[in-house]
Amino acid sequence: MGKPYSVLVVDDHPLLRRGICQLINSDPDFTLLGEAGSGIEALNMVGDNEPDIILLDLNMKGMSGLDTLSGLRQEGVTARVVILTVSDAKADVIRLLRAGADGYLLKDTEPDLLLEKLKHAMQGHRVISEAVEAYQLELKQAADKDEWINSLTPREMQILTQLAEGLSNRTISEQLHISEGTVKVHVKNLLRKANAKSRTEMAVRYLNR
Repeated sequence: MGKPYSVLVVDDHPLLRRGICQLINSDPDFTLLGEAGSGIEALNMVGDNEPDIILLDLNMKGMSGLDTLSGLRQEGVTARVVILTVSDAKADVIRLLRAGADGYLLKDTEPDLLLEKLKHAMQGHRVISEAVEAYQLELKQAADKDEWINSLTPREMQILTQLAEGLSNRTISEQLHISEGTVKVHVKNLLRKANAKSRTEMAVRYLNR
């Protein structure tokens, strides 16, 4: 993708949207592909012509920014999606990043810094406002904690799910039609992979992931 990068601005506040569009047009590295006042409008526009960047408001009437982001990804849209919002709530930051946002910027960001961040996004970086940057670190740490789950075999995953339901080794062996000794071996491997001291600790971590 070469410059100028095409941008779609999605925001349900006309005045704010106009200001953002003017900012985009002021930088020769960007070109304004279009603007949308709702998530539905954005999805329809992207179907005809996909931009390089979608600058997306979070709290919109009707279809929220999260719903719009999910819809875009379900449609196979590969554009960089950067959230631009007033919300610095931890839950919002984590939810949007988990849903596949390429950035989370606050609306009080200085205009020059906003443009700079969008250029970084186009270089493949995830861009986060400094005020909410710590939440991204928490998200990464949580993902690292859950990495053991991704290393499990289908059978281990099956047994872990049943352990989390409180089933005994004997009940699991009966349900899966394997010996109780085989279940014990799997449980031992699960504890090692989870670096857990007990079945209960492992089950709690699995359920709270």
